[in-house]
Amino acid sequence: MKIGVLALQGAVAEHLRMLEEVGATAVPVKRVEELDDLDGLVIPGGESTTISKLMHKYGFMEAVQEFGKANKPIFGTCAGAILLAKRIQGQDDYHLGLMDIKVERNAFGRQKESFEVLMPVADVGADYPAVFIRAPYIMEVGENGQVLAKHEDKIVVARSGHYLAAAFHPELTEDTRLHKYFLDMVKEYRS
Repeated sequence: MKIGVLALQGAVAEHLRMLEEVGATAVPVKRVEELDDLDGLVIPGGESTTISKLMHKYGFMEAVQEFGKANKPIFGTCAGAILLAKRIQGQDDYHLGLMDIKVERNAFGRQKESFEVLMPVADVGADYPAVFIRAPYIMEVGENGQVLAKHEDKIVVARSGHYLAAAFHPELTEDTRLHKYFLDMVKEYRS
């Protein structure tokens, strides 16, 4: 199973390591044509406006939209979740609009308010370590979506079909369960 990590900005190496640990062939994606032979894609955390501008500049916006519309799974973490969302509170542009969720950027505060917490994630397990850094939260999940985790009554992990969004940074821990869950999603959509 070949999973790409969009390598324009953000925690690319960390996602690659996690994906390799759960048995995927993980590759950094730096050019649009590298999407062609992938089974799934991770859009990492970083700075969503910067990633979006780079995606536009290098032709990734349309290419990733086509990738998603071809029923290939995409996992967005933190900024990646923002980019996946159909709706962003107070913002109309610079996102993929693929996943039927509405997000609010920086919902848990600024950099200095970053924190870690253990939480249950449905279909993944209890005591999942979540690292929140200028994290968004998911305000709404479409009718076909599934809420997988909440923190302080705010949705922080959701799935809708072949899209998975996490408001935090699973790649900054040693816990591979969420990446394994995504790999299982990819297997599900390959068959």
